[in-house]
Amino acid sequence: MNLEVIEKLNRKTAKVGIVGLGYVGLPLMLRYCEVGYKVIGFDIDEAKVEALKAGNSYIEHISGASIRRATELGFEPTTDFSRARAVDALILCVPTPLNKYREPDLSFVLNTVESLLPYLHADMIVSLESTTYPGTTEEELKPRIETRGLQVGRDIFLVFSPEREDPGNQNFSTRSIPKVCGGSTPACLETGLALYRQVIDKVVPVSSTQAAELTKLLENIHRSVNIGLVNEMKMVADKMGIDIHEVIRAAATKPFGFVPYYPGPGIGGHCIPIDPFYLTWKAREYGMHTRFIELAGEINSSMPDYVISKVASALNGKSKSINGSSILVLGIAYKKNVDDVRESPSVFLMEKLRDLGAKVAYSDPHVPVFPKMRAHHFDLSSVALSSESVAKFDCVLLATDHDKFDYELIRTQAPLLIDCRGKFPAPADNLVRA
Repeated sequence: MNLEVIEKLNRKTAKVGIVGLGYVGLPLMLRYCEVGYKVIGFDIDEAKVEALKAGNSYIEHISGASIRRATELGFEPTTDFSRARAVDALILCVPTPLNKYREPDLSFVLNTVESLLPYLHADMIVSLESTTYPGTTEEELKPRIETRGLQVGRDIFLVFSPEREDPGNQNFSTRSIPKVCGGSTPACLETGLALYRQVIDKVVPVSSTQAAELTKLLENIHRSVNIGLVNEMKMVADKMGIDIHEVIRAAATKPFGFVPYYPGPGIGGHCIPIDPFYLTWKAREYGMHTRFIELAGEINSSMPDYVISKVASALNGKSKSINGSSILVLGIAYKKNVDDVRESPSVFLMEKLRDLGAKVAYSDPHVPVFPKMRAHHFDLSSVALSSESVAKFDCVLLATDHDKFDYELIRTQAPLLIDCRGKFPAPADNLVRA
C-alpha cells in the first residue's frame, strides 16, 4: 500500500531523488530542500555535478548562494545512479527533444529509466515531468518498471506531472505555479498529490497520466498557434504599411475575448518549437492529421527566412549585399532576460547569415560566450555595446529584446537597424521592421 510512503512524505522524512539538474530539476531541488527534505540530485554531466558540489550555479537566474544553502540543508549531487536505492521518490526531469525527422526522441527518458531500474524498490514513487505524448507513462515506463516484479499501484507508484517552469519570469516561482498531476492508478495519484503538495501551493489532480500528458501539450500548442497567427498577421500588416505592434496594443485594450501575443523572428526554448510535434506524431496513430498545429509550426519555422529577406532588402537599399556585410545580432537567448539559447531563432539567423557570406557577431549580456551546442557551432564572444562598436557594423539585427540593452545608443548609432521585436519607434531613416 501507499500509506507508508505518503506518511513519510507528510512527515518530510522521505528522501527525494531528482534526475536531471537543468532548468526544471534544479529549481525543484531548491524547493524541496527549502521545505525540509533531503535531496539527492542525479545527472550524467560530471561538469554540472562538480559545479554544484563546489557551490556554483550554471544557470543565470539561480544563484550560487542558493546552491550552497541547499547543500547545507542536505542536497547531494551525484552521477552515481546506484544511490537511487536510498530515495523514496524519484522525479525525472530529463530532455525530450525531436530527432532529425521531427519525431519524438525518448532516448533520454528511456535510458534514464533503464539506468534506474536495478535500484527501484517497494514503497517508492516515480514521477515523470518531461514533456511527452499521451501514453508515454503507461506504454513505456510502466512495463519497464514492472519487469522488476513491482506492481504499479500496489508496490510502486507512478505519476506524470508536467513541468511548468518559466525561466526569468519574476512573477511566478516553482512554488506558485499550479502543478497538474495524473496517476497510473488512484493509489498512484494519491501518492503523487502527497509528493507535490508539500512544495507547490496548488496541485491540480487529473484522471490519468494521459490527461496530464495532453494538458502540457495543449498549453504549449495554444501558445504556438497564437504566435503563428500573430506572425502571419505581422507579414500582412507589413505589406499594408501598418505597424502590427500598434495594432496589438490597441486590440489589447479590449477587456474580454482577446489575449495579446507578439511576433518575433521565430520561436525557441525547450517547449514551443518541440512539444506540438509530439502530438502530431501520436495523432497519426489514430488516423488524425493535425493540420492547424502543423500550419502554425510551418509559419513559426519560416520566420527566420522572412527576417533574412528583410535584411537582404534593407542592405540592398544601401547598395550592399549580405555577402561581405558585417552584421551584429542583438540577443541570442530564445527570449528576453534569460541565458537559455535552446532552439533560439537568433542562432538560426546567425547560421543563415553566415552561410550567405555575412561576417556575423553577436551581443548578449546574458550569454558572454557562445555556448557549446549539439547542432550549432560559433567561436564567438559577446560584443560589448558602445557608440564605436555599434557604428562599425553594416547592419544591427535586434533578435531578442533584453532589458539590459541600451536602446537609445543602438537607435542613434546603428547605420542600419533591423527590428524583430517592435522596440524602436517608426518611422526612422535607419530602421526596418522585421
